[in-house]
Amino acid sequence: MSLQSIPKADILKACDAMLRKQLYVVFTKPVKGMEPVMAVLEEHLAFQIDLETRGIMFGAGPFWNDAEDAWEGEGMVIVRAESLAAAKALAASDPMHKSGARSFT
Repeated sequence: MSLQSIPKADILKACDAMLRKQLYVVFTKPVKGMEPVMAVLEEHLAFQIDLETRGIMFGAGPFWNDAEDAWEGEGMVIVRAESLAAAKALAASDPMHKSGARSFT
């Protein structure tokens, strides 16, 4: 027998002893190179600081290149949200995404 999926309720039951916070990972990447990213970086970081202060952002950071000496614009953000739709709305409100400098999944 090969399982293709496991019901959400079964996973939650198996994790009863854990905190089970609903977290979402937002992957973000540049759309038009680094100039537009740098133009909105200060506003983006202020947005993230606000999320962190309010307990919404669990973690965030850039993906360094393989040599770990430069950043080419990709990164991720981990947020607490009520649902996938709420997490997507939050990501869409990030100045990076509102400006079109980066896209997200």
